[in-house]
Amino acid sequence: MKWRVAVDRAVAPLGLTHAQYSLVASLHGMHRSGLRPSQRQLADHTGLEALYVSKLARALETAGLVERARDPRDPRAVQLALTEEGRTVARRAIEVVQGLLQQLLGPLGGLDSTRTREFTRELTALLDVPLTPVTEHEKE
Repeated sequence: MKWRVAVDRAVAPLGLTHAQYSLVASLHGMHRSGLRPSQRQLADHTGLEALYVSKLARALETAGLVERARDPRDPRAVQLALTEEGRTVARRAIEVVQGLLQQLLGPLGGLDSTRTREFTRELTALLDVPLTPVTEHEKE
């Protein structure tokens, strides 16, 4: 929560929320890799629900940062791309968030330190563990 709030505050002057930042930063990286993802692909990439990605994409389109277009290979799918303004905002937002990340990881020696790499491996292992709620029936 602390991280999300910090990112929200940091990207607010750019007209973004944390969730919108997740989309524009992901689109920026995917574009640099030569991809123009569908909303579904972007949802899978970010870990956000497809319906939420659709809502965020419409808001970003209204703000002039994202273009939404029908996929010529699948008329049900909507492809997303950053506009020129969207690319500019994404680059600036990524710089701001990278600065926050450096601050956060400072106590571990910074972004490129051995301690940060070890911490990242351990955190990734924890996040990869599937969590299934135990029902009352299963407890008995």
